[in-house]
Amino acid sequence: MAHNELSMGGLTPRDHAFYGLVWAGTTLTARVDQALVRRHDLPLSWFEVMLWLNAQREPVAPSELGARTLLSRSQVSRVADSLQARGLVERVPSPTDARSVRIALTGAGRRAFAEADATRREALAEAFDDRLDDADIAALQSIWSKLKSPGGS
Repeated sequence: MAHNELSMGGLTPRDHAFYGLVWAGTTLTARVDQALVRRHDLPLSWFEVMLWLNAQREPVAPSELGARTLLSRSQVSRVADSLQARGLVERVPSPTDARSVRIALTGAGRRAFAEADATRREALAEAFDDRLDDADIAALQSIWSKLKSPGGS
């Protein structure tokens, strides 16, 4: 059976840029997720919640995590349940609302995050460290900022 060369056809440069972003996001996400699961039994969605929690000095409401992550509030709650079952996060009562809880990393969670973050950096090293220089990284940061700005969405 003959193999045909696949083509994206007559896409514009903007179309190619869009699909390039989609490809890069999908490919790099899969690479990181596979490395985290293989080494730490920690899916990327769990790591993302831990990433945000690690940067906070105080426990965080699940709704705040849902607003910042790529996860919904219900997904954040399920991830928090899984992380709590492993002793990586704890739920604490909200100081302002007795009906609410907040989530924080435990000491074990901070250690697990540090190990997983090293794995994430290692998984991305080929793409970011070996192929991109500082000017490329600065350009990506500039593009990301423009796309995330209120006028860019």
